[in-house]
Amino acid sequence: MIKKNAFRAILVVFTLVLVSCSNNDKFKIEKGKVGPLTQKTTMLELDNIFKNDSIVKNLSEGALGDNYFQDDDEYLIYEKGGKHLLTIMPKEQLDSTSTIKSIEIHDARFKTTSDIHLGSTFAEINLVNKPRVETTLSSVTLFLDDINATIAIDKEELGLKNLSPQKVTLEQIPDLAKMKSFVVWFN
Repeated sequence: MIKKNAFRAILVVFTLVLVSCSNNDKFKIEKGKVGPLTQKTTMLELDNIFKNDSIVKNLSEGALGDNYFQDDDEYLIYEKGGKHLLTIMPKEQLDSTSTIKSIEIHDARFKTTSDIHLGSTFAEINLVNKPRVETTLSSVTLFLDDINATIAIDKEELGLKNLSPQKVTLEQIPDLAKMKSFVVWFN
């Protein structure tokens, strides 16, 4: 009887460890991988990968449309309950066999192996990544080469006015500055 109970206890612990590890992979960000998505994932596969979630497809008119300045296709992934998880952009518009160009992260549960996530501060990002910086009119973009990602920080977080042409260096970014967007690129 004791052996059966010990075996059951070991089986339960093993199952819990297995489930928790697979759940961590669901939200893991690596170079060329975001959760279950890889560089080889096609738009056609999204319905199966996110079968328990909701997908909103904002498709462009492509070359057939009248609007030359229209947006690209977007696949917005929502968890049941309405939480926005990801926005996926394909490489080719109106092509279900296209692979992924980029994924914008909208949920802080998605994390890198160094624990960088949507809620991370600049100090946390800078400590483990040593990003390159580029300034735009309204934000500062940090390039994380080790995972091929970009992070935007609003200039207001830096105490600067939007639409300012002022260049910003890493040293000028406050440690507590929060990111505005987190995009992983698949190219």
